[in-house]
Amino acid sequence: MRIAPRRWFSRKTLGKDLAAGAVLGVESVPDGLAAGLLAGVNPLAGLYAYLFGMVGAAFFTSSSFMAVQATGAMALVVADADLESRADPDRALYTLAMLSGAAMIVAGLLRAGRLVRFVPTAVMTGFVTAVGVNIVLGQLSNFTGYQARGDNRLARTVDTLFHVPQWSLSALIVGAICILIIMCLQPTRLRSLGLVAAVIVASICGMMLALWVDTPVAFLRDVVDVPRGLPTPVLPEIDDVIYLIVPACSLAFVGIVQGAGVSASIPTAAGRPRADPSRDIIGQGVGNVVSGLFRGMPVGGSMSASALIVTAGAKTRLALFVAGAVMALVVLVASDLVAYVAMPALAGLLIVVGISAIKPARVYSVVKTGPLQTAVMAVTFALTLLIPLQFAVLAGVGLGIILFVAQASNRVRVREVRISADGRMREMDPPPVIPPSDVVILQPYGSLFFASAPIVERQLPAVGQGSRHSVVIIRLRGTDQIGLAHLDVLQRYARMLADSDSVLKLVVSERRLLQQIDAVGLTEIRADDIYRGDQWIGRTLRRAYADAQRWVAEQG
Repeated sequence: MRIAPRRWFSRKTLGKDLAAGAVLGVESVPDGLAAGLLAGVNPLAGLYAYLFGMVGAAFFTSSSFMAVQATGAMALVVADADLESRADPDRALYTLAMLSGAAMIVAGLLRAGRLVRFVPTAVMTGFVTAVGVNIVLGQLSNFTGYQARGDNRLARTVDTLFHVPQWSLSALIVGAICILIIMCLQPTRLRSLGLVAAVIVASICGMMLALWVDTPVAFLRDVVDVPRGLPTPVLPEIDDVIYLIVPACSLAFVGIVQGAGVSASIPTAAGRPRADPSRDIIGQGVGNVVSGLFRGMPVGGSMSASALIVTAGAKTRLALFVAGAVMALVVLVASDLVAYVAMPALAGLLIVVGISAIKPARVYSVVKTGPLQTAVMAVTFALTLLIPLQFAVLAGVGLGIILFVAQASNRVRVREVRISADGRMREMDPPPVIPPSDVVILQPYGSLFFASAPIVERQLPAVGQGSRHSVVIIRLRGTDQIGLAHLDVLQRYARMLADSDSVLKLVVSERRLLQQIDAVGLTEIRADDIYRGDQWIGRTLRRAYADAQRWVAEQG
């Protein structure tokens, strides 16, 4: 992996990169605080994650415009990690970020970017939709001013709805103003700064309401002391490593999947090669390590921030470093103003983010694909709502594996190949029963691993009492490996044919499969009845067919 700083900026595009970086830097201040609030940790941890995680990752990602920040899904995993049970929750948070980064770096070095395509769309759609719902439900307490009770977000939501009289009118007004401003600015040219303007105006309204009401809204200064400088580095807490392995792996998986989406969707700088997903995973890992080192929460590739910097006109990755410098300047110069950010305003911002993550069209497209994918999506959605997110992520991975196995096994089919007198071959459905004194060629299609063995066996023609003096040829062209369950099926089928004075022959084109057959040993099939295919399509099959016809004629 080669780092070339000279290629990170151009004098010709310096002005555009400075402008785009300033836009992202200003927007990231309230967004970072909101991410910390969503994760249930010190909001400044979200701000530091946006600053240091983004800058640290920008040195290593292959995608020039990938903004690595604390995403909503990762914030929810952190919220469910139960860091409060640790002796030092803040140090556990930083350790979690570094541990997640280490997992990502290892995954990137192992080229895990190639494996992301195996995550089913149904699993990710259910997961992302539930994340959007979780974001909205998780902010109802700050939005309404009522501190709900419950073991999970659903329980706290029900408790909130049953205590409407205890809601804070001033908090509702401030949160509603924030949402209204964001929605009004979305269609305008000020869309990129809409979040900043909404939080500032709503916070000012909150300060004005404090002059007239007895129950003022909560501000950031009421939750945490806002420092007037950048944080000093910290080291991880070794005692927390074992406890944090599961959430760290879940965070790494979420970051890998989200980062792959950013790599595929966000263009690279002009003249640069196509993004390398595995290198982007390494970059995210480095961003997490740097974020944890400087008291930040876990981070990952952010689609919204990456799209924002491209829309703002960025031409090189210099814009990401400019954004980091702007954030650092805000922390150093305007920390007193940041302390007056209203918590209901941040909650309103997050509610908008959560609603925007719910894509009804995406859900509908999964529903149209069939009941199996719909069921997987629904189960993933329910698990994400009901159980801690780190376990829901791992359950989603398991569901993805089950879905792949189920789909691959159900797509297996067996066809009969007929060779005409002029040498042409055509396919048709196999006969239900092997006829007497005949040659039947069978061609299986699909993945021949263990789960599909019963399906293949059911599709093979039955061997009846009249199936005498026949030859069945099973053609395994293009199959380089089969499971032991399939070898057992071939053994049983060869035995059934032998009991009816018939023969099973195999045509195998791949050397690896021949080695597997030799290693296992198909005792029911003679070595002379296993034919090695070559590069000439159909030549070995015709030779086996001719030998089978002679054998049938001899028996007759």
